[in-house]
Amino acid sequence: MISAARRLAQRRPVLCTAVPLVVLFWVASFALLLARQDPTPALLIGIAFFILVPLTVSWLIGGWAEVRRLFAGVLRFRFSVALWAVVLFGVPLLSLAVATVTGTLRTPPDGWVAVLVTYLVSTLVVGGLIANVWEETAWGGMVQGRLMASRGLLVGSLLTAVPFALFHLPLAFSQKGLFDTPLNEALATWGILIGLAPVFRYLIGLVLIETGGSTLAAGLLHASWNASGQIAAFDGSWQYIPAVFILVLGIVAWRRARHLSLVSGFAPQLGPSETPTARA
Repeated sequence: MISAARRLAQRRPVLCTAVPLVVLFWVASFALLLARQDPTPALLIGIAFFILVPLTVSWLIGGWAEVRRLFAGVLRFRFSVALWAVVLFGVPLLSLAVATVTGTLRTPPDGWVAVLVTYLVSTLVVGGLIANVWEETAWGGMVQGRLMASRGLLVGSLLTAVPFALFHLPLAFSQKGLFDTPLNEALATWGILIGLAPVFRYLIGLVLIETGGSTLAAGLLHASWNASGQIAAFDGSWQYIPAVFILVLGIVAWRRARHLSLVSGFAPQLGPSETPTARA
């Protein structure tokens, strides 16, 4: 049985990672939602999935050496200060700019220091090290890293957006529950998620290339994006959505100025190993 699983993982590592992640999270989420329970435990279980699923697939592909190679991205932090600034502060600063231009910026009730502290804790601790770094080890490292190696930056990012969006669909019911969430609200949430997923995965792909395959950077950027939607200085919580588009356009312009491709490229550190059977 292990031999069959190893052969399957070696032939189709992306599918062996993406399908279990989506299915297991859907089962956990909808089991709680159908029982009218708080779905938060499913998110905690999801974090375990982000670690265990890619770990298992990597081990099946190439043993502990392959596991170490994948998780090395979590320790990859040596890149420029400018890139660190983009990762940690690009989305919130652009969100503040959008709020200023649209007249939706307000004085936070607890002051700007509280806003900054809350943002940093949400990004660096709660969203980053506890959740999103591991999420991007799975999506950015195991799935997108391999798809970009075989299909290029653009196509690999767009393909990753499909299971990424599917995974997050149950979150539409996280606030009001499965039976009390109006259909139009769920559809609106799904529409925003499906529309944003390709742009966000492309942004993550750009960051993975520029940082040499740092899933740490990808995870912290993901956490920064989540935290930017909770900043208590906005009327509404939509400003972080156009901010992502603006950030992508800025990085695209920067790459064009350096004559770098916008559709090809990948992070070699995250691509398939030299083992002949290990393919995307």
